[in-house]
Amino acid sequence: MDRLDVSLERMRTFVRVAERGSLSAVARELGVGQSTVTRHLQELEEAVGVPLLSRTTRRVTMTDEGSRYYANSVQILRLVEQAGDEARGTRGAPAGTIRISCTAAFGILHVTRLIFAFQDRYPDIQVDLSLTDERIDLVREGVDVALRLGPLIDSSLKLRSLGQSRRLLVAAPDYLSARGTPAVPQELSGHEGIRMSNIAGSDTLALQGPGGEHHAVPFGGRFRVNHGLAVREALIAGRGIAPAHQWLVDDLLATGRLMAILPDHSPPPVALSMLIVPERAGIARVRLLVDFLTEQIGGIPGIEQSRPGR
Repeated sequence: MDRLDVSLERMRTFVRVAERGSLSAVARELGVGQSTVTRHLQELEEAVGVPLLSRTTRRVTMTDEGSRYYANSVQILRLVEQAGDEARGTRGAPAGTIRISCTAAFGILHVTRLIFAFQDRYPDIQVDLSLTDERIDLVREGVDVALRLGPLIDSSLKLRSLGQSRRLLVAAPDYLSARGTPAVPQELSGHEGIRMSNIAGSDTLALQGPGGEHHAVPFGGRFRVNHGLAVREALIAGRGIAPAHQWLVDDLLATGRLMAILPDHSPPPVALSMLIVPERAGIARVRLLVDFLTEQIGGIPGIEQSRPGR
């Protein structure tokens, strides 16, 4: 093959294999057979004249030449995509696909509706939404933007603070009728707690009182789960008390299916952040989504947005 015959398709295949470390995963992602991925890589290596990947039975890794070629390829593909955005922008119609990752319950209950509104405004933009509470590698998974609740580890990703998610203690009226309503934080230790198994320290409930005082209350219970929607169902079923994000239960509080407990004592709020892959931040459609979500997120119950400049 002529060394100048390096297609963008082959380059994109190489970049995704380098990021994911798996030919089969990339084949599934692209909707092609693994033999097609293998052929693209072989043709690309033949075109550039050096081996770019080292293959073992378990994993695919980049050679030294492959690492340098990968860095340049990412920049080339980004410039090609930006050029396409600018060309499309002349007719005022942003287009293409945005891949978003979002905390599961938050995404199901609220973010999906924001995405629908975004697509109504920009009908030529496709959105691929992945819902997970796991901390995934955004570059490896091909994600452009992620919405995350909770503390974040140091990262090379661009971080935009969206604010704080307010939490409160809630339970069903039937549960409180049967077990009594706690009047002070210490009484919580005698109740059934509904806890998140994927949150460290959930056996102790931290609360802040009206005067700023802090309480640490033992918090046990027979039911633990790793998904917010399951917590919601357990609360409705009267299985106990839980510290819940306001956005998770606001509709249930409004209809009386749940009640707030110790309203003067609240669990600490949780940070809500947006992570953006730096190489994707300059893409027009990604910028549009980032700005749209930043503008609209404050309309979700319990989300207290950060002040400008913070």
